[in-house]
Amino acid sequence: MNTILNNIKDKTTLKVLSVLKEISGQKNQPIYIIGGYVRDVLLNRPTKDIDIMIEGSGVDLANEAAKKLAIQKVSVFKNFGTAMFNYNGLDVEFVGARKESYRTDSRKPIVENGNLQDDQNRRDFTINALAINLHPNNYGEIIDPFNGLEDLKNKIIRTPLNPDITYSDDPLRMMRAIRFASQLNFTIEEQSLLSITKNKERINIISKERITDELNKIILSPKPSYGFKMLFDTGLLHLIFPEMVALQGVEIRNGMGHKDNFYHTLEVLDNVAEKTDNLWLRWAAILHDIAKPTTKRFDPEQGWTFHGHEDKGGRMTAKIFNNLRLPVDHKMKYVQKLVTLHLRPIALTKEEISDSALRRLIFDAGEELEDLMLLCRCDITSKNKEKVKKYLTRFDEVEKKLKDVEERDQIRNFQPPISGEEIIKTFDLKPSKEVGIIKNQIKDAILEGEIANNYQEAFIFMLEKGKELGLTQKK
Repeated sequence: MNTILNNIKDKTTLKVLSVLKEISGQKNQPIYIIGGYVRDVLLNRPTKDIDIMIEGSGVDLANEAAKKLAIQKVSVFKNFGTAMFNYNGLDVEFVGARKESYRTDSRKPIVENGNLQDDQNRRDFTINALAINLHPNNYGEIIDPFNGLEDLKNKIIRTPLNPDITYSDDPLRMMRAIRFASQLNFTIEEQSLLSITKNKERINIISKERITDELNKIILSPKPSYGFKMLFDTGLLHLIFPEMVALQGVEIRNGMGHKDNFYHTLEVLDNVAEKTDNLWLRWAAILHDIAKPTTKRFDPEQGWTFHGHEDKGGRMTAKIFNNLRLPVDHKMKYVQKLVTLHLRPIALTKEEISDSALRRLIFDAGEELEDLMLLCRCDITSKNKEKVKKYLTRFDEVEKKLKDVEERDQIRNFQPPISGEEIIKTFDLKPSKEVGIIKNQIKDAILEGEIANNYQEAFIFMLEKGKELGLTQKK
């Protein structure tokens, strides 16, 4: 059984385990690695934290191990009876074995001291209930009371006890089940999946922050659609993110239908996930068509339209971020910008590409231009391969022209060569609407290619526009 620990090559981890093995022998008391670290070692997944459990005081064990490792700072969490320290980048958490009981109105358990069996019983899934003994006499022995090894081998998510009890006790485990399945490409065991559907309403006692933390982990999984389809099928998505559920379905009138925007969105999300780990770009993929249900209209001649869904989607982004307790800061602004602009590059592929349209796109997208273009490429999900090929070829043309215009005109994030202060000084004005008018006219003239992006041409243009407004240059 030593083979598992023998496979650990990280010197920092080996040093910590060596110290714990020594303490276990001195006390003649078993100490265990438990939970996610065991799972990840068996799956050859990288991990930077390890949970240590003892039948006794986890805080005392942490202090003793820290002393042997010459660690100065041990963080103690008295309310939870846990302690933690960081050793050369490895987070090591210590806890005493415990058993838990729950009230129906809270996911916070009543905690009592327990033994190894009690501690394994309270774990969320069989693959997270595995323990490794660190006592010298049984060093490396795996304790697996729920056949977690078999579930790891068969790629199954299963609860140790009755799933109705497991999920009702702590409803966040429903999100975690789907998150692990999505991250690891595992299947949720049938009874466990049925139990999530049955207990889905219990998710309402969980804080938005905790739910969104799990949702973000699903979004960051290799193929996020896998997790989202389970969230949808179990009904959890309807409770935590109804705006996304509203995308689902196809309406047909006069024999004309539109695509199912829910499944289209998942395709776009998967496409983006293949290209980048950027969480916020993945959120932009989720939200790029979020306003289609509210902007959907049927025209007997045109069929289904979604006019203005990009602008409304941008406005909806702030509300959704607020509801989900996502950061309402520059990350939200980034997503808003991509949602609002996502049709612009696509429109360029359908028309003659003018330099002025390219300049405006470069100016409006700014530093997010490359991410916007990536999102737009991923938004092409037609099953018609020739149509996809045609669009991508046009995108290549658009990107080449964007690069040429940017190199020539230096438009990205540019500030007009004439400032508001200079307009005020030139015409001896006070701050007024005329200053804003002239400044915008200069910006528009540069973007339209009427004048070059330089001070001299902008200054002459400013004088002309000032004259049209009845302003006189100060002598």
